[in-house]
Amino acid sequence: MWDKSHQLTLQIYAVTALFPKNELYGLTSQIRRSSASIGANIAEGCGKRGNNEFQRYLQIASGSASELDYHLLLSRDLRFLPEPEYKAFAKQLMEVRKMLTALLQKIETDRLAAKC
Repeated sequence: MWDKSHQLTLQIYAVTALFPKNELYGLTSQIRRSSASIGANIAEGCGKRGNNEFQRYLQIASGSASELDYHLLLSRDLRFLPEPEYKAFAKQLMEVRKMLTALLQKIETDRLAAKC
């Protein structure tokens, strides 16, 4: 999951280098930040003790994925991101989001089972 989010971030950085220069501190910065935040929070969560903290960081990563989803849509609608690239990014992001959701569900199930 982390490796997929990392690859997505590398691709995001490459494509946003082509965005208009006047968006450098606007959309370009926001899309890069939200993309990098996914992998960063997965990595930080892995370094924490206990599933509760890990779960919290995975939830933050999931929120960043939602933010990135919107930024990609906005980039497409502003015509900064061509439709084929948008679709490819949306597909990759959906895969990462599904993995995050599955892991969050597993941690929650394990946490509830431990209480019994």
